[in-house]
Amino acid sequence: MTTSPTHRWSRRGFLTTSGAAALTLGLASGGGTAAGVQLTADADEFAALRARWRTLLLGEGFSPTAEPFRTKLAALGATARRHLDALDPKPGSLWPDAVWADPEPDKDQESYGYSGKIQESATRLRTLAEAYCRPGTGLTGDAPVREKIIAAFAHLIADVYHEGQAPYGNWYSWEIGAPQPLLDVAVLLHEHLDAEQIAATVRAVDHFVPDSKVANYTGTSTGANRIDLCRVLALRGVLDGTAAKVALARDAMSPTFPYVTKGDGLYADGSLIQHTNVPYTGSYGAVLIDGTGRLLALLDGSSWQVTDPKRQLFLDAVEAAYAPFLHDGLMMDGVSGRAISRGLSAGDPSGVQQDDHLRGHAVIGSVLVLAQGASAAEAARWKALAKGWLTRDRYADVTTGRTLGVAALSRVNALLADAAVKAAPEALGHRLFPSMDRAVHRTRTFTASLSMASKRITYYENGNGENVRGWHTGTGMLYWWAEDANGGQYSDGYWPTVDPYRLPGTTASLKKLADGEGGAWGAAAPATTWVGGTSDGTYATLAQHLLGLSSTLRARKSWFFLDDAVVCLGAGITAADGTGVQTVVDNRCLGADGTAGLVVDGRVRETNGTVDGAGWAHLEGHAGYVFPGGAPLTTLREERTGAWKDINGGGATTPVTRRYVTLTADHGTDPTDASYAYVVLPGASRQRTEERAADRDWLLPLANSARVQGIRVPSLGFTGVTFWEPGTAGKVTVDAPVCVQIVERGDGTAVVSVSDPNRAVQGFHLTWDHPVRTVLSKPSTVTSAGTGTSLSLTFGDLSGTGGGTQRVVVQVR
Repeated sequence: MTTSPTHRWSRRGFLTTSGAAALTLGLASGGGTAAGVQLTADADEFAALRARWRTLLLGEGFSPTAEPFRTKLAALGATARRHLDALDPKPGSLWPDAVWADPEPDKDQESYGYSGKIQESATRLRTLAEAYCRPGTGLTGDAPVREKIIAAFAHLIADVYHEGQAPYGNWYSWEIGAPQPLLDVAVLLHEHLDAEQIAATVRAVDHFVPDSKVANYTGTSTGANRIDLCRVLALRGVLDGTAAKVALARDAMSPTFPYVTKGDGLYADGSLIQHTNVPYTGSYGAVLIDGTGRLLALLDGSSWQVTDPKRQLFLDAVEAAYAPFLHDGLMMDGVSGRAISRGLSAGDPSGVQQDDHLRGHAVIGSVLVLAQGASAAEAARWKALAKGWLTRDRYADVTTGRTLGVAALSRVNALLADAAVKAAPEALGHRLFPSMDRAVHRTRTFTASLSMASKRITYYENGNGENVRGWHTGTGMLYWWAEDANGGQYSDGYWPTVDPYRLPGTTASLKKLADGEGGAWGAAAPATTWVGGTSDGTYATLAQHLLGLSSTLRARKSWFFLDDAVVCLGAGITAADGTGVQTVVDNRCLGADGTAGLVVDGRVRETNGTVDGAGWAHLEGHAGYVFPGGAPLTTLREERTGAWKDINGGGATTPVTRRYVTLTADHGTDPTDASYAYVVLPGASRQRTEERAADRDWLLPLANSARVQGIRVPSLGFTGVTFWEPGTAGKVTVDAPVCVQIVERGDGTAVVSVSDPNRAVQGFHLTWDHPVRTVLSKPSTVTSAGTGTSLSLTFGDLSGTGGGTQRVVVQVR
């Protein structure tokens, strides 16, 4: 079977196709001109939309005989052949291992599994349809294969997914999980379906996804779920030419565009929440950008083009919400919710592990699709960012095809081959996301991310048996990547093997917790609002009032993010669980057989145990650690074995073993008012670590108590203080609980940054005992300012600022 010529959609018009040309649109060749004719007023616009969707699904512009497409297409064909060989349509199933008939529909948990089999069966049918439509699969254009697909499709519709069926189990399977792949199949094989088959399909979709599903922006019809529903409605309309359905889908997208101030959606500070209180940029956010991008690309230039001006807010999110969490090709785990536990799935013949790089590449691929519906300037910037992310990824080379499907890979390969697009570097600086208790810090030597929890944001999310041991991922977990690292620290079998009680940066009770402790779907959240911080865009001062999950643990934690270091302070650490409490300085994965020399105060550390009065430590190839004034340091080198099944019910059972080096500050059993202080130097050499430890003037501690925590770094002109209570630290005095940061810059100015993480301060006064000539700029929250021998600032009500930073710039000389 020959393939159709390469085609790229124009923003100014559609192409219409029919017969075999329509079927094969998206099957690539080495070049050529677009097939078809310019759409006219009399042409079938719905046929053009179906053709465009085929292109979005199947890809374009690639050679099926070139690697990695040749191998991926062959693998697709092999998977499809296995599905065909096992296909055995009977009442209640298409495949013996995917029975959807629910013998006890009143038992919710069992029903979830049965309804999921409908979704699984529909997804297998889509795989078969793609193998039929794509070249190089061994099934391309095979008429008997096509007839088997259509017969199986009709069987599923007639047996379970029809207008007479009452849904059971998981709503998602009926409204999104099953109809999306079923509609994809129907569009791919549209010209081979008879009128009744198409009519039965749309009747079923109308039954399970009526217009009322998008009548109100609430419940399961928000954020990524809403966009998924819009995709269903749009494709249902495209399938049989119902303009009203396509228009409804377009209009129903609009509620996802504006910023929200609570619950699911995109926030003005770049936060992205789903399931009410879960930071989800990397998972549901990935679904959101994928679905939005596809719909904008599908409808662009059509009679149903999205013209809502608020769509620009979502386009802006590429750089404001997604880019901060993309690092050298990976999507940070701290905003991926329970998806971090998925790893390898049980029975997955591909053996492809889901990880932060796979999620990152998928989002980057979606950015390229979204660019099709954006302005030329936006598309150019995003392509440059995407090229930078992908070319810097040394852990997962996207061109191998491991992380992306054929369609996305075709777009990525085109980008990488385009010499006119220059790779853009990641923006340096600090980004704070108060609405989801997350932060990202980038310097020339390292990138870091911090995950916290509060009354607003859950400790962690588990559900459907996933991420059942993610208990402490939101209690101050500090992720970091040194500039010259390969980016695989949290990728290579990390989550099934890391000690879940000893996550880096966290302070945790060793009290044993049950799988899913605290409840599912983000139910577990601490009863504290004191979480957040302030930043000038370069440095940051962050804090978390820690309340242990199902524990009596209490602690005050502060982080100070600088140019080559993170200074970490803890105080007021108290618990009465009858178990030990530890602060994890770091917990580095060395891989399956990796080695790394550990040196403490100049001596090679080969045994496990505690070093009293440690001044510094260095882990070869990873980082340096400094303990101001000396501190007890416990070191642990171990091999840990686990399986993805341990943390995710659908995970692979194959044992995974990884080596770890863990550094902890042990606070003993049931500590009272314990504390810690340490400095992390990501990527530092042993020499630089020793030099920093010996430089007693680099870091000046101001306070480290349950009332005030603060430091000064004279060489940076940096002062950062967490005032848990009104008080004084160094030259700064406040009369309310706030975070304060002052950075004296080389140009004779200083930036005073203030925030109210509690969101409860209705006015306060700040004094900086330092000569100030004049105030150059201030926010409207500053009601009065005095200068002279000291700076005096009076702030008004901060309770409505959402924990955001209030910056004042002053002239100091």
